[in-house]
Amino acid sequence: MVGTAIAASRRDRQRTPPALAGSGTLHSVDSARPVSEVGDRLVAACGSRGFAVLGSYDIRAKLAEKGLPLPRESRVYEVCNGTQAHKVLSGRPEMVAALPCRIAVYQTAQGKTRLSTIRPTTFVAMFVAPELKPVAEEVEETLVAIMAEAAR
Repeated sequence: MVGTAIAASRRDRQRTPPALAGSGTLHSVDSARPVSEVGDRLVAACGSRGFAVLGSYDIRAKLAEKGLPLPRESRVYEVCNGTQAHKVLSGRPEMVAALPCRIAVYQTAQGKTRLSTIRPTTFVAMFVAPELKPVAEEVEETLVAIMAEAAR
């Protein structure tokens, strides 16, 4: 019996990607708009809330260039608020590995447009940096608002 339960537990862990296993690790919101329009709206929403888009990547196009077609659109936007990044990096320079924040805009298997980001509070926990929790919470709140505005 115990061996069966352990085997079942292992199978369940293998099916759930680690990044999604913890509840609340990933924040996602769906939109009825097409990926390109949501991307444009995301850029505008970032600007109106003091965030800059440092870069964006059309993952589908990049993979197609390498002969690896993706069936659905997939884009990534790197966003940052300089003041908040400065607060984080001044005390914990190793957290540069988690910056800038990334927001993915992609089509789901069901054809919906979805925005997703790893919550900044997740990185604070990963780096064991409780002193940065207030900054991460503020950034997270802003990212959630940006994503909601882009999805509307």
